[in-house]
Amino acid sequence: MKKQKRGQFLIGVAMLLIACGWVTYRVITAYSTPSKELAPEARVAAILENGGCISCHSANAELPFYANIPVAGDMVKTDIEDGYRAFDIEGVVEKLKNGGFPSPVDVAKIEKVALDKTMPMAKYYLVHWGSQMTDKKAGMIAEWARDFRTAYYNDGLSGERAGEPVRPIIANPDVNQQKVKLGFDLYHDTRLSVDNTVSCATCHGLNTGGVDNLQYSTGVAGQKGGVNAPTTYNAVYNFVQFWDGRAKTLAEQAAGPPLNPVEMASTSFDEIIAKLAQDKKYVEEFNALYPDGITEASITDAIEEFERTLVTPNSQFDKWLLGDNEALTADELRGYDLFKANNCATCHVGANLGGDTYELMGLRQHYFEARGMELTEEDNGRYKQTKDERDRHRFKVPGLRNIELTWPYYHDGTRATMEEAVRDMALYQCDIELGDADVSSIVAFLRTLTGEYQGKKLTSENKQEGE
Repeated sequence: MKKQKRGQFLIGVAMLLIACGWVTYRVITAYSTPSKELAPEARVAAILENGGCISCHSANAELPFYANIPVAGDMVKTDIEDGYRAFDIEGVVEKLKNGGFPSPVDVAKIEKVALDKTMPMAKYYLVHWGSQMTDKKAGMIAEWARDFRTAYYNDGLSGERAGEPVRPIIANPDVNQQKVKLGFDLYHDTRLSVDNTVSCATCHGLNTGGVDNLQYSTGVAGQKGGVNAPTTYNAVYNFVQFWDGRAKTLAEQAAGPPLNPVEMASTSFDEIIAKLAQDKKYVEEFNALYPDGITEASITDAIEEFERTLVTPNSQFDKWLLGDNEALTADELRGYDLFKANNCATCHVGANLGGDTYELMGLRQHYFEARGMELTEEDNGRYKQTKDERDRHRFKVPGLRNIELTWPYYHDGTRATMEEAVRDMALYQCDIELGDADVSSIVAFLRTLTGEYQGKKLTSENKQEGE
């Protein structure tokens, strides 16, 4: 009898301690909510710091004392490695504290995990009391994200759509029309190639979605490149150019293919200039627009000026964003909701639904192991330029505008249809297996992203198999 009473007493004490601990935990959690007297950016920075985000999502993460405990320590080290691999948050916090503008992708990622309460994980906040994401903290982050987008994009979205991570294209390029015309001619001029057979438009046709619908483009003498050609439509919205980001501007990008030995194979811009200088019309146009006449800088500047006009506004989705509630069907709206719910809108954000950041291909599952093809130099992605191991297989996120016209998909051109691309993105990036109905709805949404060029809805002369 005495043993029974003692057991009941010990159970009662344990329950009391658990209850006291839970109450203490809740009090600390509530107390950890930043004061509303702080600026929104300061509140978010405090939430991220107190939530331990930098403990895992940083190159300079400090290991806690329990990292040396067997088993638990291994889990901690794995979490830190995976966290930094997925998202480096240190720069975001620094900008929030010092008045800088974080990337729209960083904003979207922070907002999504806050609203979903997936970070910090339970195994972290149960040890670090007060770090848990609460409704109040999530609300502060959502309010900050909405205000950030309103200021950052200044695109006229209002009401319930003001905080959307995806934004409309507002077409009003401030360009020199004479340079645009010259750039158009250069974009289609095969004399930029060594044997006068390949132009920019060969691989980036304006009548085929700004691409050539080939896995790898064909250059001079029938040579094949090693990476899928990205579209030139809406490329002006990309924060860098090329899959590996090696060009900072459209002009710098335009200087690459003419000298690439596989693509256009000219030996130098002097060789190109000599050919163009024989064209009296070109000489007159260049001299009228550029003090130095025909140079590498003036050639690439004119092409850039033209490419700045390759924007495609007035898609069905843009019309919906701007207030037309009849622009999308129920299934297309469901697709957009699924697009956001499945984390697509944490990387594919902004006016171009992409082009704002580098992201790892195969974040949750090993894409390249499953692909079965031998790895190529192009598969290294950003690593080609930085030689930083963290950048291996990390690529500039492609924009999704006009995606129904720009097959095949991915940097390696291995996905022939949107259905394949959507299903595998969910699997390899988010570890989510989408059902057929969800894939169909997301694809229906993606088709609403096809916009207009020069006042007409963009179409492609090429047709996918089965169309």
